Amino acid sequence: MTSLSIQNPATGETIAELPADDAASVQRKAEAARAAQPGWAATPLAERQACIARFREAVVRELPRLAEVLTRETGKPIRMSRNELNGLLGRLDFFVGMVEPVTAVETVYDQDGMMERIEHLPLGVVANISAWNYPWFVGCNVIVPALLTGNAVLYKPSEFATLTGLEIGRLLHEAGVPREVFVPLVGGGATGAALLEQQIDGLFFTGSHATGVRIAQALGARLVKLQLELGGKDPTYVCDDADAKAAAESLADGAMYNTGQSCCSVERIYVHEKIHDAFLAHFVAAVKGFRVGDPMREDTYIGAITRAPQLQVLDAQVADAKAKGALLHTGGHRLPGPGNWYAPTVFSRGDHTMALMREESFGPIIGIQKVAGDEEAVRLMNDTRYGLTAGVYTPHAARAERLLAQVRAGSVYWNCCDRVSPRLPWSGCGDSGLGLTLSSYGIETFTRPRAWHLRRP
Repeated sequence: MTSLSIQNPATGETIAELPADDAASVQRKAEAARAAQPGWAATPLAERQACIARFREAVVRELPRLAEVLTRETGKPIRMSRNELNGLLGRLDFFVGMVEPVTAVETVYDQDGMMERIEHLPLGVVANISAWNYPWFVGCNVIVPALLTGNAVLYKPSEFATLTGLEIGRLLHEAGVPREVFVPLVGGGATGAALLEQQIDGLFFTGSHATGVRIAQALGARLVKLQLELGGKDPTYVCDDADAKAAAESLADGAMYNTGQSCCSVERIYVHEKIHDAFLAHFVAAVKGFRVGDPMREDTYIGAITRAPQLQVLDAQVADAKAKGALLHTGGHRLPGPGNWYAPTVFSRGDHTMALMREESFGPIIGIQKVAGDEEAVRLMNDTRYGLTAGVYTPHAARAERLLAQVRAGSVYWNCCDRVSPRLPWSGCGDSGLGLTLSSYGIETFTRPRAWHLRRP
């Protein structure tokens, strides 16, 4: 049996060696999940809800240790790991509270002896290939509503967040979810490929566009329900009437939080020429104030880059931006020592000839471009193959809504950024993916409707 080696990206130290699932073990586990799913679907909803409530209690009870596990394997600053776990609690409450009304049988017609109603059935066996940057958030966005609606789940956490994935599995099993109903799989690409070969009823993936396309090609002929949460190159426009300092401080956090390793990180900023210089000065000052260092320290804001190959992407974007005339204000280089470290990096004089302004960075780097007005800003915001989030900073709601209505994105923000709510759907346009999670729609997506036509004799 092959093994999976887990490294601490902040130190380069190997922290675990785990046996990996091969094709044979993936098949055995998938067959067991298929056999167990009908019994789980027949379990009363109240008991499934109780399992998730007990899971929530365990997360609260073990939160400090769970945060340390997450920080050690991803390099996420410890306070951000705790933020993720604390933020998860509201999502769990939302799913538990909303699953009953969302999945209740609906009578849509009852007249002249004919009744029509809609029933919501579980998909069956759901496969989830998840992400490393927010493994509790992203994983549970799929796992929890899938389980609540009666599905069995084959869960392959990212190989860069496997220890956290195993903790999710342990806590769910201890909370009463049968081991054959929620099944963690350990491994990298080969394990994921083996999962795609199984008899599944839905595949929910979070990760890169390139991998998402390969998954879609692999499953296309089988007509399996497919949901792809992919990347973004998320823009924000700062209008001439915005508070330059407040916008700069908000967007510096939106660009650099979690070391820039968020699908909805602010990745390109357009600033009206009237306040560009003031905004830039405040933005650079804010970024220079972020502490880089040991992710286990309470005052660390910038942690390690989780995946070492991403350093090459950042190097290439910096070199390309410099060669094409961008002005570097801070950072622009790797940091010395063991582990994967990159200095927070800010460029102005960005333009769309640069990869920095067009291709996903997924790191602590940002390009800022001066614009003459609203029309130019909207045109540049839409000049992308992605469409995940977009934002506008202005004190005037009507102006913000007019501009945001023209932008192609799944989520839009006024005077805020890098924000996700369990009450709102999380979706994207273009190369940012297919389908959605969160909101009532993110519960319903794990069901299929059955139409009932009932004529009274």
